[in-house]
Amino acid sequence: MYWSETISLNDYLTVDAGLRFDHFDFSYADHLVNTGYKTVNAKVLSPKINAYYQVSSSLQLSGNAGYGFHSNDTRVVVRQEGLKTLPRAVGVDVGVLWKPFRKLVVSLSLWRLALDQEFVYVGDEGIVEPSGRTLRKGIEFSGRLKLLKWLFADLDFNYTHAKSIEEEQGQDYIPLAPKLSSIGGLSVMSNKHWNGSLRYRYLGNRSANEDNSVVANGYFLVDLLTNYRINKFELGLTVENLLNTLWKEAQFETESRLQNEKVSVSEIHFTPGTPFNLKAHVSYHF
Repeated sequence: MYWSETISLNDYLTVDAGLRFDHFDFSYADHLVNTGYKTVNAKVLSPKINAYYQVSSSLQLSGNAGYGFHSNDTRVVVRQEGLKTLPRAVGVDVGVLWKPFRKLVVSLSLWRLALDQEFVYVGDEGIVEPSGRTLRKGIEFSGRLKLLKWLFADLDFNYTHAKSIEEEQGQDYIPLAPKLSSIGGLSVMSNKHWNGSLRYRYLGNRSANEDNSVVANGYFLVDLLTNYRINKFELGLTVENLLNTLWKEAQFETESRLQNEKVSVSEIHFTPGTPFNLKAHVSYHF
């Protein structure tokens, strides 16, 4: 359940306050020990407040703060007997939205997120486990530009500094926490038959373990989409990974041993990313 209220204090300042209540029931049966179903429940109350100040018709300032939570894996919740089932997350951000001229909109925000309990995936067991309190801080930039009547450009860039609070320096990396990421591209929106886009996705290198001795490689991918509409029919072609980049999708540091190896090795295990790929589709609009 949730409640929210928006109050306009004057012509320039608006405040939005909210309160949310969540109830969870976790039920899990472990057939390896055959003890039957075990159930744990938890409740959490999350307040928030947002404020917006309209400096002018082209400039807006904002500030947001609130509580959230992380709903954990049911298997871990039952095993821990409900301890720290819904750890608190406290988030704060301040930002600016600016329209310097009619065809351009940019936004910039600074944010901070503190989590009472981080959960890290354990590949050997296929579950996530508690790993202490964490703190993330970052900056986000977004831009939208109308280049021509039918051509638009967009860009989103994110930088995050993520650390574990309870660990020593050098051992305080959060495995697989992104540091640099960005998406953007060009979009064509014709009033006649054609529409499409050329887009990129970027994810920088990031630590795969707590001491940054193993690194998960990042990637830069480009996709192309084009559509042609005739009356109610639309024909489309999508080119995934236009540059045929070799990349790794899901990545985890996991211990394993091949048949010809005498001892196990801890290294990156991954799912290969999609190579150059063509997809065609037909749509009917009604």
